[in-house]
Amino acid sequence: MARNFDRAHDFRIDNLQVFNGHPWENPLEKLEARIAAAAIHDSAERCDAPKCHPDTRVAVQDDLYSWIVDGDEESDQPKKIKWVTGPAGTGKTAVMGSLSGRCKACGVLAATFFFASWSASIGRRRKTALVTTIAHQLARYDSDLRDEISKAVDANSDIFDKNLHTQMEVLILGPLQELARHPGRPSLRGAIIVDGLDECEAEQYHDTTATGSKSRSLPPRTNDQDQGEILQVLQKASLDPSFPFRIIIASRPERVFREFFDPETSPAPFAHKLNLHEDYNADADITLFLEAQFNRLRRRHGLLSSWPPPGTIQTLVKNASGQFIYAATVIRYLDSGQREPPKALLAAILKMDATRKASSNPLEQLDVLYSHILESSPDPPLSIRWILTIDWLSTHPLPFISTLCLASTINLLLQTDPESNEAEHLLGNLHSLIRIPPPSDQAAARYDFYHKSLIDFLEDENRCGKCPCTSSTAQI
Repeated sequence: MARNFDRAHDFRIDNLQVFNGHPWENPLEKLEARIAAAAIHDSAERCDAPKCHPDTRVAVQDDLYSWIVDGDEESDQPKKIKWVTGPAGTGKTAVMGSLSGRCKACGVLAATFFFASWSASIGRRRKTALVTTIAHQLARYDSDLRDEISKAVDANSDIFDKNLHTQMEVLILGPLQELARHPGRPSLRGAIIVDGLDECEAEQYHDTTATGSKSRSLPPRTNDQDQGEILQVLQKASLDPSFPFRIIIASRPERVFREFFDPETSPAPFAHKLNLHEDYNADADITLFLEAQFNRLRRRHGLLSSWPPPGTIQTLVKNASGQFIYAATVIRYLDSGQREPPKALLAAILKMDATRKASSNPLEQLDVLYSHILESSPDPPLSIRWILTIDWLSTHPLPFISTLCLASTINLLLQTDPESNEAEHLLGNLHSLIRIPPPSDQAAARYDFYHKSLIDFLEDENRCGKCPCTSSTAQI
């Protein structure tokens, strides 16, 4: 740099700023390098994420959107956190995805984070990048807030090595408090949507495989602990008077969430929870979805207007027990391109349901459907072994083999004959359960599951133990 000023004279420099490190690494670029980009609602990884079918879940979305923009009736103590819950398959992620799109279109989407235990992106499976990802989106949401967040990152170079509580204080609450000192500026509002928090895996800070007295005194962290930590961080933020956003947390009704949101034990007030399974009757929405999909199948396959037979949709809606995943899986199965036409596949499903005894378990029909589809494989136990192995490799990536999760690598690992096309042979009839990349893309693409409930089914002996397609040989 000194050479630039050789023989220079009679000049002065005003407002000189000296940056430590690379000059192109401004604070917001440093922040962006620490986010989980795949967890944002409109990321490339979520291009096939479920969305609500048009004209469905309208009441649910209206309820949530109204709460975001209008709040509660009690204005003296606003309740800034709302819990959306429901069992697997009730459409939580679809609702959150559609709500995110609606909020963005209306200019009130502050930030999103979609956890996913099946994701190849470790940032979507763990807590590490949650606060940084939210802060990154808030910096784009408001220009004044962006300036304050930039200052916070610049003044705290080690912030990315701090815990979530400290990151929330420094990256989000501190900048919001600075803005609050300027009452003349327009007030902020908007939604922060966190989906699938029950799928957040525990971050381990020590070697859980090590031996010795020190390792035995440090048990591995549990998923509940990290999920609980996130809940506490978000709760603390919501209680700060300078925090203007509404937080929606969507999860299954696991114990850590039931206890945290229990109004009798929680010290902080929460907005009334929304249970998708209990508070809203999904039957009408599932009916609309099935009617639209059967119309599409008729057009695509040239079927008569009399198909499906009378009463079919009502039967499928009853079997769904409020679970959109059942209806979606049926449609994918009929449209999977198997050798049999949709008419024969539907007849098999209806026959299967007719011979099934009534049960109060809402997962019963979904389990039967999963079993029926898995049995269509030439070797169901081996297919299940492939599925469980794919899931394990996707959720336990090895840092020194970055290509291990790719479809082509998995094929080489699992095929008994390298020259065979065993993957297509075993999984060819299971396209309604698993996304299988075309052969031309398998060197760069991954296998992917449509819904986590398939893995839940296969890993729960009480649900899959009686199914003939599952056996001890299917375990990995």
